[in-house]
Amino acid sequence: MITLITYNPAFGQPAGSPFCVKAMWLLNLSGQPWQREDTADPRKMPKGKLPVIRVGNRLIADSDNIRAYLEEQGTDFDHGLSKMDRATSRAFIRMAEEHLYFHIVLDRWGDDRVWPTVRDTYFALIPKPLRGLVTNRLRRSVIAGANFQGLGRLSPAERLERVEPDLAAITTRLWQGKFLFGDRPTAADASVAAMLAAMRATPGDTLLRQRISDDEMLTAYIDRAEATMGTPVNDENVKLCA
Repeated sequence: MITLITYNPAFGQPAGSPFCVKAMWLLNLSGQPWQREDTADPRKMPKGKLPVIRVGNRLIADSDNIRAYLEEQGTDFDHGLSKMDRATSRAFIRMAEEHLYFHIVLDRWGDDRVWPTVRDTYFALIPKPLRGLVTNRLRRSVIAGANFQGLGRLSPAERLERVEPDLAAITTRLWQGKFLFGDRPTAADASVAAMLAAMRATPGDTLLRQRISDDEMLTAYIDRAEATMGTPVNDENVKLCA
């Protein structure tokens, strides 16, 4: 059986990272049996990040590599899509993971109103006397990376303006069906809906969270994705990783 090593549930989501949620949804779409193993410390994992799957003695890191493995086992996440739609799907995935994701990071790590809740959720295992010292250093590093990348130099209002064309593109696709490429979910939905769900789940009243929460089409899409691809958080199926 495949074991998915993932972050703990957080903010009402099955994992604190949308990439871990994406991996869960891909596993569910593949039909492969799997179980989850939760950890708050990915430092011993390949590349030092999550998600990771364990297949026998093999560790496969990164959600794209997890998708590739499942496709090697025979899953076609984009079954029935034309070459043009497959190309568009790839572009939507990159839009979600290389742009939308960093807006989530800035909402969670860069907003002084949100950060205390995020800190105490993500780093609950660090004793309180040390938590601020350790996490403030990490936070500064994340914010510095966002400034170097560029989005961190924008105000929340400017970031919302930057993300609006992406949300408009998603909405345009959703006029065509229940999901981005018709009436059943594909690989693009596992990425895009996971990012939108994370935006909506971010604690605090950020402009981006409010934008998603107020959009009936996007919220309905998130709900459909969670109902169709999601796995309820079930403590009986969770193994804690030391």
